Parts: sequence; structure tokens; C-alpha cells
Amino acid sequence: MNSHKQLWHGRQAKWLTGEVVATVENISPHWDLSALFDRSRPLELEIGSGKGTFLLARAASRPDVNFVGIERAKAYCHYAADRVRRARLDNVRMLDVDATDVVEHLQDASLLRVHVYFPDPWPKRKHHLRRTLSLAFLRELARILQVGGELLIVTDHLDYFLQLRRSLSYVAGLAPITFPTMADEGRELVGTNFERKYIAQGRAFYSTAMLKYI
Repeated sequence: MNSHKQLWHGRQAKWLTGEVVATVENISPHWDLSALFDRSRPLELEIGSGKGTFLLARAASRPDVNFVGIERAKAYCHYAADRVRRARLDNVRMLDVDATDVVEHLQDASLLRVHVYFPDPWPKRKHHLRRTLSLAFLRELARILQVGGELLIVTDHLDYFLQLRRSLSYVAGLAPITFPTMADEGRELVGTNFERKYIAQGRAFYSTAMLKYI
């Protein structure tokens, strides 16, 4: 049994997700993520939230912003949602879906930031087509960003990073900017579980930040 299934079966009874976990039906037919919240605030999206470490820290430090985390692994999604509930954060919702099934339907210019940290690099060449951040998907992310919004990506895989840079050069309306401060710890860029694990292993990180200017 893989790790997220062990997490799911071992802790399922203890997870109380309340209203934190939403469904696609909660945002369709208008595909409006802001409909998940009681208060209208700027909206940020994290794709691949894992156990929610970055999302919790970011949401706690920015109570004036709403956050949606997409995590297709149900175990991790519900685990993160339980952490959100215990932290009493009313500005976070989770979706246990594949981001590629949702993003293409979201409203234009509806997000302040999109965060994508340590996506699966699918390192074997024959598997590269499985990478989430394809050119088509990057264009969808640019579309849903508002003018002045930011697309923030971090990976530990150099080949994936180089592919991303090439692809982003073909995405209209985006310009590179300095990667903003996302973590309090000096050695961390964003403070995800993967990042902390990889820091301990001495891995290099590659980041890119893009600004939506039109």
C-alpha cells in the first residue's frame, strides 16, 4: 500500500474536514472559486497542496486573502483540510480533484496568484507528456490570472525547469519577475514538506515567477 493510502486508511476516522473540502459541484456551473467563501477577498490557488504545510502558513499570515488548494490525492487533501479546520482558518478551501480537470473551466482574470510547488517531474523522457505544466496548461494559468497577478513555480528538477522556461516564453501576457518571499525560514523559498525534505538532502531548487501584465 502506498504512503497516501496508508495515511487515508490509518487516520480517516480522525479527520473532520467540515466545510473545508469542497466539490466541483460547489463551483459549477459558473466555475467561480470565490463562491466557496462567505467573504469576498482576493483569491490565491495552490496546485498540488500535499499535506497543506505551505497553504496553512500562507493563509494564516494573509487573513485578507482567500485560498483554494487542489490536491488530487484524497488522503492528503483530507489530511490538509483537517489541519485547516483545527487551525480555525476560514479563508481556505480544498478540492480533491485533478487540477487539469478544473483550471480550464475557471473564470478569466479571477486569481491574484497561482502557486505550483514541486510538481511531479516525471523524469523519464517517455513520461514527459504526463507533466502537469504543459504549454497548454500554462496558457490556462495565465488566462485565469488577473492583471498584476503572479504565477509562482518551484521545482527541484533541472530538466523540468528548463522545459518550463521554454514553454513560458510562448505564453502571452507574462513577464519574469523576482521570486517573492514566501517563507520565514532563511533557507526556504516556500516552506512545503517536500522543500524541507529536499533541503535536508542538499538538493538544488529552481524557481520562476511570472507577472501577468495584460
